[in-house]
Amino acid sequence: MRLKTSRLNLTLPHLPFEVSLLPSTTCLVGGAVRDALLGRQKTHWDLDFVLPEKAVETAKIIAHRYDGGFVILDDARQIARVVFPEGTLDFALQEGDTLEKDLQRRDFTINAIAYNIQQQQAIDPLGGIQDLEHRIIRMVSPKNLQDDPLRLLRAYRQASQLDFQIDAQTRKTIHALRNLLSKIAAERVQNELNYLLASPLGNKWLQIAWEDGLIDAWFAELNREKFTQIVTIETVQKFLTQKWANFGATIPKFLLLTKLSTLVSANPETAELELENLKYSRSQIKAVVTTVRNLPRLQKLQSPMSLRQQYFFFLEVKNVFPILALRAIVTGVAKDIIWPMIERYLNIKDPVAHPKSLVSGKDLITRLNLKPSPMIGKLLTEIQIAYIEEKIFDGEDAIQFATNYLVDLQGMHS
Repeated sequence: MRLKTSRLNLTLPHLPFEVSLLPSTTCLVGGAVRDALLGRQKTHWDLDFVLPEKAVETAKIIAHRYDGGFVILDDARQIARVVFPEGTLDFALQEGDTLEKDLQRRDFTINAIAYNIQQQQAIDPLGGIQDLEHRIIRMVSPKNLQDDPLRLLRAYRQASQLDFQIDAQTRKTIHALRNLLSKIAAERVQNELNYLLASPLGNKWLQIAWEDGLIDAWFAELNREKFTQIVTIETVQKFLTQKWANFGATIPKFLLLTKLSTLVSANPETAELELENLKYSRSQIKAVVTTVRNLPRLQKLQSPMSLRQQYFFFLEVKNVFPILALRAIVTGVAKDIIWPMIERYLNIKDPVAHPKSLVSGKDLITRLNLKPSPMIGKLLTEIQIAYIEEKIFDGEDAIQFATNYLVDLQGMHS
């Protein structure tokens, strides 16, 4: 069968080797061809080459001649990688006895276009170029989606990245195969979810993925209100950035966790289990669970917390306060409650949000002739609260406060 080909001079990333080193039938495939056809430029490239023979040998020659890193990714399938500072080159042996058979095994038609660099020829047996023109993501076949069920979720991620639509028949097939996702390693599912959580267009496609039944197995309490909140998060982010530029600058690194804290269960223990099932890191799980646990405290407030309450609150949530502030505003916590707390968080000299000790435990033991005990920690806490309430002002005040505190305590028990 004659392949459908067309002469095409694509603008590709600068290659760090002479193209003449490639066998004449070598083709660039996958995302690099798709992106070149769309005019999408990347600073760090990731190129995939398919060769009918000598894939590993070609990679080794290029790595040796141009001082690139070399690693065999799959010895059985003859796949090797060459690493340069600008990006990576993967060389794979063609699967099947023709290039068309190799392309037929791919996920979507827009990723099943090959380009022969030396002949400047596009090879497009599946109509991928036409789907690019119509901005459509269309499956190559249901079997290919079954072979790697992560492709079910990847369709939504690529739709968000490219601002494409998913073909109706493809969505119908994905919905029918959705239960296969449970067979995929959780780390791979998490990676696709993170792509969707990382961009504004991902919000829309995350909701569509839920509507099509792809993610509710990991998040048991999803509903439309949660997705409305996720969209609102970025509106609130822009507002906060305008009001407090230095606060807004801290938000992007918390954005994924803020959205994640919206998706998970409102029960902290269930939320923790959901994130463990998706193999998130301990630090990420701790940040989200701390947010889930403390958000109701803010939502129930009818008036601002006392200084004492704020002190203990910041002790618990300080590292994730930006996440909590975003979630609080999105869920309707009054600004007269959350605004002053943001101001405190931004002021590194604020003793409530950023407490600094007037005295140490060693100071108390030495000056007051005390033995090490839990009482030392209690004294330090009460000293700090007295300081933020402006009852004491320096270290000597702190020692005197601790002395009086112990006397009063003895009087209560005498």
